[in-house]
Amino acid sequence: MNRKRLIYILLGPALLGLCTVGLKDIFGTTGAEAIGVALWMIFWWITRPVHITVTAIVPPITNAFLNMIPMASVLSNYSSESIVLVFASGLIICPWAAIGLDRRIALKVLSIVGPSMKSQTIVWLSATVIFSCVLPNIAVVTLFCPIAVAMLKAAGYDDIAEGPGVPIMLAISWGVSLGGGGTPIGGAMNQVAISALQEYTGKEFMYSDWLMHIIPYTVLATVVMYFGMRMLPMCRQVKRLEGTKEFFKTSYAELGPMRWEEKFCLGAFVLALILAFTRSLYADLLPGLAPAYSMLTLGFICFFVMITSKDGEKKPLMTWEDAQKGVMWGMMLLFASGMAMGSLLNGTGASEKVAELISGLNLDGGLMTIIVLVVFTRIISEVTNGTTAAAVTCPIVFSFTEQMGLNPIPYWFICTMAYNAEFLLPISVRAVPIGYGLDPKKMLKGGIPLTIMNMAFIVIFGYLAMNLIPGWGELPYMFE
Repeated sequence: MNRKRLIYILLGPALLGLCTVGLKDIFGTTGAEAIGVALWMIFWWITRPVHITVTAIVPPITNAFLNMIPMASVLSNYSSESIVLVFASGLIICPWAAIGLDRRIALKVLSIVGPSMKSQTIVWLSATVIFSCVLPNIAVVTLFCPIAVAMLKAAGYDDIAEGPGVPIMLAISWGVSLGGGGTPIGGAMNQVAISALQEYTGKEFMYSDWLMHIIPYTVLATVVMYFGMRMLPMCRQVKRLEGTKEFFKTSYAELGPMRWEEKFCLGAFVLALILAFTRSLYADLLPGLAPAYSMLTLGFICFFVMITSKDGEKKPLMTWEDAQKGVMWGMMLLFASGMAMGSLLNGTGASEKVAELISGLNLDGGLMTIIVLVVFTRIISEVTNGTTAAAVTCPIVFSFTEQMGLNPIPYWFICTMAYNAEFLLPISVRAVPIGYGLDPKKMLKGGIPLTIMNMAFIVIFGYLAMNLIPGWGELPYMFE
């Protein structure tokens, strides 16, 4: 173990100790400890002395020693309905890679791209945004990056760190992050936010309301990002990539006609989406069939569907061994740890105290409140990940708005916009394009102006939506 890593490891619990001693007069002993645990986790997520999933185990271990809140409140986050949804979403797309459905869909979408870099940027950005709305971000980025590299090499560009490889890989990296906010199933961070809202109100949140509030922002933010990317010098160096459209068409043709197992998997996924976003139509008839369980049911059926292999033998579409390899178990733990962190902050009263301190800044719920919320959420999101940002900011939003007598819903939606955009550092899903050759310095250099632009757009959109769109921030059924 090198000295730097050892120092980072020790600094995690040291932060807990410092917070316990230095903040107990402000937050109380358990509140200070909860903040210390949060800072410990955030610090380890930034410095990475251990895998980010290892950090996800910190909440139950620290609570076992410090007894900040009942242990059941911590452990329930690791087996919640939202965890079931994360598991089910991974389960239902698990067979895609083996049968080639993911590659078929991607190549079909990309076959419309023209040779100009404007067209390339539009299609790669739009495709990753759309895919990330309904698939886990990590699944989308790991699908698109190798396809992009293959296309660039076919066009004669072997160096991904230069030329057209830069805007294309940046479009994938940034589009995936932005698109994750398009729907509730776009990423674990959205489930953290929804879980926090449902716990706060005691009511089930309808996914259709997310679409009505967030999709307009996602579309407009994608347009803003495209023009922002076209302003970057590194994205304007190459004008055309000849032969790329033919590459995608040829690659798609090589897949042959769509097989019935591909149609089945695609149909099951579309049905899962329909059931999730029309939940309000059958909630009274089937009150227990939340999106997590409808998706889990369809994923469960995949174990019993039989297909014919290339050698003519019958075999299951998916086995448990396939699920063990394909489901993102680490993502589930990471997601759960974010909610566990929120439980510690809420259960000890730390979130409420932070909200009191924010209230002391004379914020009135107007423009300055939105600016503070967006900047605070975005900083956490950029240096760690969206899941952490959602876990930290949502409880604070609810406590602050309750103390100020404000409707929390519009600020909650603005919070979801802010953490669903990570452009700067090669961490989380953005590490994948770096692994394929993208220069992290260029990601940071290009990400700084786009981050500022995106935050400004979120503030403007959120403020105008709250004040000019009737009912934009209203969800009456959540407070009945």
